[in-house]
Amino acid sequence: MTPACHQKLVNEHNHLRNKERPEITKVIQWAAGNGDRSENADYIYGKKRLREIDSRLRFLAKRLKDAVVVDPVTISGEHVKFGATVEVLENEKLSKTYFIVGQDEIDPQLNKVSWKSPIGRALLGK
Repeated sequence: MTPACHQKLVNEHNHLRNKERPEITKVIQWAAGNGDRSENADYIYGKKRLREIDSRLRFLAKRLKDAVVVDPVTISGEHVKFGATVEVLENEKLSKTYFIVGQDEIDPQLNKVSWKSPIGRALLGK
């Protein structure tokens, strides 16, 4: 992944761990103190949101642990690699510019395609 994507995931992980999770935990503790938990919407939905946060935290922790950060600025050469900006020509005219990025950075509106996508795989090594 690119350094920008890595920083984005680190920021999301820190926000969930340090801000959202403690807030939800307080709501659950407050709701649990109100008595009957079976009909307590704050408790039920708080627990559901806590499970979602914990699941996302596990996903982000694994993704960050396994991440290989590649700076596109340092990429050069004649072959298309991860992080490259590729201009696809059609009949000697510029047709489209693509950015080969990781799965967490895909944005079709900005022409950011995953290296695992069909077009990304077709461009790699060319």
